[in-house]
Amino acid sequence: MPFPSVTSIYQVLTRKKPIEDSSESKLAKVLSAFDLTALGIGSTLGVGVYVLAGEVSKQYAGPAVVVSFLIAAIASIFAGLCYAEFGARVPKAGSAYIYSYVTIGEFIAFIIGWNLILEYAIGSASVVKGLSTYLDSLCGYAMRDFLGAHLPINVDGLGDYPDIFAFGVTLLFSWAIAFGAKESTRVNNVFTMLNLGVVLFVIVAGLFKVSTTNWSLPKEKVPEGYGEGGFMPYGVSGIIKGAAVCFYGFIGFDCIATAGEEAKNPKKSIPFAVITSLAMIFLAYFGVSTVLTMMLPYYEQDESAPLPHVFRIYGWVAAEYIVSIGAMFGLCASLMGAMFPLPRIVFAMANDGLLFKFMGEISPKYKTPFNGTLLTGFLTGVLAAIFNLSQLVNMMSIGTLLAYSMVASCVLILRYECDERRDLKQLGNGRTLNDYNETNCALWRQLFNTSNSMVPTKASSRIVTVMTTLYSVWCVLFSQVVTIYEEDFIHKLLIAVSAVPLVLMLYIIARQPVSGSQLSFKVPFVPWLPGISILINIYLMVKLDQLTWMRFGIWIVIGLAIFFSYGIRNSRLRQQDARSSVVTLHESSELSSLNDDKYCTETPLMCVQNSS
Repeated sequence: MPFPSVTSIYQVLTRKKPIEDSSESKLAKVLSAFDLTALGIGSTLGVGVYVLAGEVSKQYAGPAVVVSFLIAAIASIFAGLCYAEFGARVPKAGSAYIYSYVTIGEFIAFIIGWNLILEYAIGSASVVKGLSTYLDSLCGYAMRDFLGAHLPINVDGLGDYPDIFAFGVTLLFSWAIAFGAKESTRVNNVFTMLNLGVVLFVIVAGLFKVSTTNWSLPKEKVPEGYGEGGFMPYGVSGIIKGAAVCFYGFIGFDCIATAGEEAKNPKKSIPFAVITSLAMIFLAYFGVSTVLTMMLPYYEQDESAPLPHVFRIYGWVAAEYIVSIGAMFGLCASLMGAMFPLPRIVFAMANDGLLFKFMGEISPKYKTPFNGTLLTGFLTGVLAAIFNLSQLVNMMSIGTLLAYSMVASCVLILRYECDERRDLKQLGNGRTLNDYNETNCALWRQLFNTSNSMVPTKASSRIVTVMTTLYSVWCVLFSQVVTIYEEDFIHKLLIAVSAVPLVLMLYIIARQPVSGSQLSFKVPFVPWLPGISILINIYLMVKLDQLTWMRFGIWIVIGLAIFFSYGIRNSRLRQQDARSSVVTLHESSELSSLNDDKYCTETPLMCVQNSS
């Protein structure tokens, strides 16, 4: 058997799924815009709202934590708008996995999907572990003491004891999700509404004890090591560092896109749910951080539990318990939001043949990926029960940020795609795309579209794809330069110079003709807004530690083994291509036979000579 050429390998790895997939969805379309919004809020506004404000204000930004949350919200909205456009364009289960499948190709789509599985599995395990630890602390750590004494785990890298409670809660939530999307979202809606009610109570109750003087503390009253006092005690750099931490508080809204195939009207409800949930999450963070830093000086905040701490100082015992209950509801909503998308990602990949078939089977009774839900729930429960997840949380961030970057890149590529049939019709006057390209063959004229063409071509689409790739690579280099920032002129000049290619590449993309595809929602300010989103996501990825990247590499190796041993051979696209090849060969054979018969009918003497 001859070894496949580089071109054939490239074609296999980059085969794309049609945007308009003709296969009918087997999932029940039962989710409303309200359900999707509550799912996004619940998965994002978890325990972070009860922790982040105190941590960021004390360590990084002071009272300017409200500005840090604003910057983080804007950066998250950039990513959210990209998800909203794709949700309207491709309303299928799978989120960033599907988006990259229809834009870039099968191999990258598998990598993204594999990363999303890691993200949601670790995210779910960490949330249920936090829920278990929080309950245990309210009970005086009775579970830790009992299980640690009777069932110790003496293995490095694992937990001190098997967390049976976390395992049981994970299985319980898995069963709830497996029994139906509508039923599980009803439970999530209850948790989310109660969580929002507690957040509103904190803001309203805190307003009775606020003091603006805590936002303008003089330097002499601030203890050593806590900045310069005032509204920005740690300066602008502190606000930026705080924004990087706050950004992780907005992670989770992408689960809305994952549930797109089960939405009643996904092309309208997904954009609405993404934007509305991010707006409400920002208002919650902004309100809590404002009240918290006005009630208590930033240097006196408790980093692990700031809200119970501040109410305890004022002697509000009832408020302290209400906040604790709210944290429980927040954790339950986060757990539901983290576990809900995981079987949908597995279902989408298994349905495409890239993962094992049984994982994508739909229950005829519940209209959910029943096997995949229970299997992923079991594996998540095992992670939560036996592993020490404190060192694995950053791996969740890699998968999320990589998915955000990929979705923004896909928005750029599809916005400038070439629809050859439409473009040929628009060109008119008997001209073809080849004729059109020949009149614009100079490279510099193509790059900057000096002819002001309004019709995208294959050449212009290729330019956008290449520039988007180069832009992403240069963002990595630029982020490395910014990460080692120093207060000297040479370094500032280096940052300014290295930023010029980023602006130039986005300008080249902006000069290309835009696709005329009609969508119910489009990202504004393309390519600048998606470009900024890519830069922010890559910068945050670069700041993660090397050990996290090593663990991420191991996970990727496992995924590559599955893809090249199973997925590449069982891909649904490969099977469709094979069937199309057989049909084409059969049709050409019949056509050849018909032509031969016709030829023999018209020239019988020649047929006799050929047969002899």
